Amino acid sequence: MARRGAAALALALALLAVVLAGVGAQGAALQVPDYYVQETWNREPYYARREPKPEPFSPQLPAGTRDGEREPRPPEPRPPKKATKLKKAPKRDKLVPETPPPGKNSNRKGVRTKSSEKAANDDHSVPVAHDDVRESCPPLGLETLKITDFQLHASTSKRYGLGAHRGRLNIQAGINENDFYDGAWCAGRNDLRQWIEVDARRLTKFTGVITQGRNSLWLSDWVTSFKVMVSNDSHTWVTVKNGSGDMIFEGNSEKEIPVLNELPVPMVARYIRVNPQSWFDNGSICMRLEILGCPLPDPNNYYHRRNEMTTTDDLDFKHHSHKEMRQLMKVVNEMCPNITRIYNIGRSHQGLKLYAVEISDHPGEHEVGEPEFHYIAGAHGNEVLGRELTLLLMQFLCQEYLAGNSRIVRLVEETRIHILPSLNPDGYEKAYEGGSELGGWSLGRWTHDGIDINNNFPDLNTLLWEAEDRQNIPRKVPNHYIAIPEWFLSENATVAVETRAVIAWMEKIPFVLGGNLQGGELVVAYPYDMVRSLWKTQEPSPTPDDHVFRWLAYSYASTHRLMTDARRRVCHTEDFQKEDGTVNGASWHTVAGSLNDFSYLHTNCFELSIYVGCDKFPHESELPEEWENNRESLIVFMEQVHRGIKGVVRDSHGKGIPNAVISVEGINHDIRTASDGDYWRLLNPGEYVVTAKAEGFASSTKNCMVGYDMGATQCDFTLSKTNLARIREIMEKFGKQPISLPARRLKLRGRKRRQRG
Repeated sequence: MARRGAAALALALALLAVVLAGVGAQGAALQVPDYYVQETWNREPYYARREPKPEPFSPQLPAGTRDGEREPRPPEPRPPKKATKLKKAPKRDKLVPETPPPGKNSNRKGVRTKSSEKAANDDHSVPVAHDDVRESCPPLGLETLKITDFQLHASTSKRYGLGAHRGRLNIQAGINENDFYDGAWCAGRNDLRQWIEVDARRLTKFTGVITQGRNSLWLSDWVTSFKVMVSNDSHTWVTVKNGSGDMIFEGNSEKEIPVLNELPVPMVARYIRVNPQSWFDNGSICMRLEILGCPLPDPNNYYHRRNEMTTTDDLDFKHHSHKEMRQLMKVVNEMCPNITRIYNIGRSHQGLKLYAVEISDHPGEHEVGEPEFHYIAGAHGNEVLGRELTLLLMQFLCQEYLAGNSRIVRLVEETRIHILPSLNPDGYEKAYEGGSELGGWSLGRWTHDGIDINNNFPDLNTLLWEAEDRQNIPRKVPNHYIAIPEWFLSENATVAVETRAVIAWMEKIPFVLGGNLQGGELVVAYPYDMVRSLWKTQEPSPTPDDHVFRWLAYSYASTHRLMTDARRRVCHTEDFQKEDGTVNGASWHTVAGSLNDFSYLHTNCFELSIYVGCDKFPHESELPEEWENNRESLIVFMEQVHRGIKGVVRDSHGKGIPNAVISVEGINHDIRTASDGDYWRLLNPGEYVVTAKAEGFASSTKNCMVGYDMGATQCDFTLSKTNLARIREIMEKFGKQPISLPARRLKLRGRKRRQRG
């Protein structure tokens, strides 16, 4: 009896232990996961349970289908849903869409509701994260390339150019779509077994999926509904549920507008899959996507800690509305009132002021011998990264000047810096309303009246090249300061008010060097931006100062953390590594009437386009890293304004001569002096023969040496008036008109003829 009682007691204890272990496992799945499990979200050690058999994914078959039938036909795609206006995202947490009221359409699909949350809670097999307040998670980085190609996998693909590595949000196809660089991931077959998968490489709390169709000029391919599955080992998958069945998320109704689907509750896993269920009629399964998720902390993982980017600069890393931008400028001005000034160059089509900040030791005045520099951002309103970088630069210069940073102090005291963060505020407001991930590739790009500012300037290239072909240079058309055509100045011309404001600003201030910050690529483009051959869309089109422009472009690219990295992935289709992250604009794609070409041909300013990132509108969480990527480059590029020669052209009395022409032998492009007679000519190191000339003065020529050290070489000129100019000056002084010698000779000859007759 004693033995039987002991055996019964042991059996009872064993059963109780098993029951308690099962309850503990179920309860653990519902707790907030700080560090999740080893395999398939089961807290039992791997040796205490049997190896689970992976269940193959089998999509739900339509009613009436026999078990013996092969693959069912894809379900009929849902009718495309009418795209509604994207609602304004919160200032900080842009990726938390508001729950739409019942019965109201919203293109932010899969928003959490009480019913869906309860349904998810009833299924204890799904690992969920419960928070009292829904946390907003940033994108994992498919668009910004933080997710590498090796982290993207797919069931099948049509060909390499449509592989999983091309399934990134907003990725653009090449000119020839049937190449290695196409505009989406496209499955090799159109059936329900296709999927695209992202490996986060660490446990991540997934909160949502953003999808697009295929970027293509000719084809219409997008997914209209899909399932989402997660896994911790890439073998056993758990499908997101809606009640007792799998949740079907509504996809896209066209190929370009992004659609956000939030998971009913956050899911913790390493892998996430999107499984298309229906797609557009007569189209194929093609997707571009971004995943929203918060990586869970793992201090023991050296790989992730080594690759995390941090910054020590105490700056305002956020996206600013137009009003917030103005407030930030005011804060900087109050911090550094002695070196900053806020002004505006005009208004946008909607009446928003085009604010600029000047940073100089004597703000508000041009100092003789001090060069003028500018940064322009936001010509395309949806290319937001450049706008925020200029705002960060403005804060950084102020802080470092106050801290006594010798490099920044010297830059501010020797340069007059102008920063125009938002040239197209109307377009930015549209993009800002959509949010950092939901604006697509072009929302807010143009002005309110539909004009692309970047190529809205007068085409002076054609005027110059036609004159050169007719050999009218420089008799009729000079090689610099080419006048704006009259038709462009008329009120009926299709010219944006923002464009006119920039032209007036550049004509008023004698800028020497400038950079316009753009987005969507990672390269520095230098002029010319327009091809000379009419029948070509791409060909190298160098300026007479090509060697200088190449150096200026390389000075930015070489100091950027990623531009010259040969290991980095191309943003979309172009690989600029063969030229070290730089490119001649026309050899990339031709643009008539660009800001760069206009600036070079109409003013003294050497202007370049700086594409600062693959993602036009990165999430706020990416701004610190993007700042670190570009900070040194932004400063180094400004310092290049002090390369070459500088000086003052004076008359014999020591007075500066305005509008004097400075010519460099061997370079068919001249510049002119400012109103005080001072000039700056950007040149690479070397010895140059320089000539200064002005109307009414005898020209003067000098040899000027440019060294490798930073700092322009002083090269002054003193011009003497010509004899004819002196005679005219004397005659005007005594109230008499100057005598025209040819007319005087003709008059004397006529008198002699009359006397003979």
